[in-house]
Amino acid sequence: MAFSGNKNDGRELRIYENADELSSILADYIAELSEASIKERGVFAIALSGGSLITLMGKLCEAPYSKTVDWAKWYIFWVDERVVSKSHADSNYKLAKDRFLSKVPILHSHVHSINDSVTAEQAAEDYEFVIRQLVKTRVISVSEINDCPKFDLVLLGLGPDGHVASLFPNHPVLQETEQWVTFITDSPKPPPERITFTLPVISSASNVAIVATGGGKAEAVHLAIDEVDPNWPELPARMVRPIYGDLVWFLDFAAASKIQCGTFSTS
Repeated sequence: MAFSGNKNDGRELRIYENADELSSILADYIAELSEASIKERGVFAIALSGGSLITLMGKLCEAPYSKTVDWAKWYIFWVDERVVSKSHADSNYKLAKDRFLSKVPILHSHVHSINDSVTAEQAAEDYEFVIRQLVKTRVISVSEINDCPKFDLVLLGLGPDGHVASLFPNHPVLQETEQWVTFITDSPKPPPERITFTLPVISSASNVAIVATGGGKAEAVHLAIDEVDPNWPELPARMVRPIYGDLVWFLDFAAASKIQCGTFSTS
């Protein structure tokens, strides 16, 4: 590890030399949270995003994790999903299945993907219903503050524009506070139709990790982490503020290259 530190607002920044080193530590982090959650609750409810994040989770498929993680206790969800067929190249489910789920013994019945045969609006309603049922049975915990689902871990990637999940800058869905899962039909990135967790759900998780690598993410990281002009629109990544949970940023040197010195202190 190259650097670890904390901002005054409780966000922890972990910065690594390259993506390979980051991937190794990310696997440790996820495995440790899994072990702690299973010991405390008997299950581990984790919500994934797509993109390069799934590749960076790849070391979990290797020893020792492939043998030591209690995969039968994992429950998989998606923070956001493109409303396309599960066999479509744009599907986050397909990406996770090909690069992660097919390589570890997670029970198929514990993998909760969206209904890909309905509209984006109906898919969001159906997905929220599934989550509500699993909150009732305590597979997913519930927040003591706002009655939102309290996932053990929400894993987020970061877009060059500062978006997380399918929450894009200046989009009205950022203001949604009533629904747990909502939908959009006008994503600035194709495909246009998506479902996504809302900000209150993401911020209710016990643990949130935002993972970014490469120089193409450096400006977004800077705008999400550093003190910036208050008149600038707030990036979705900056709006992720766990209520009582922990927020950790996993960055490589390139992604962290524009962070201002003195923004945070070592711990």
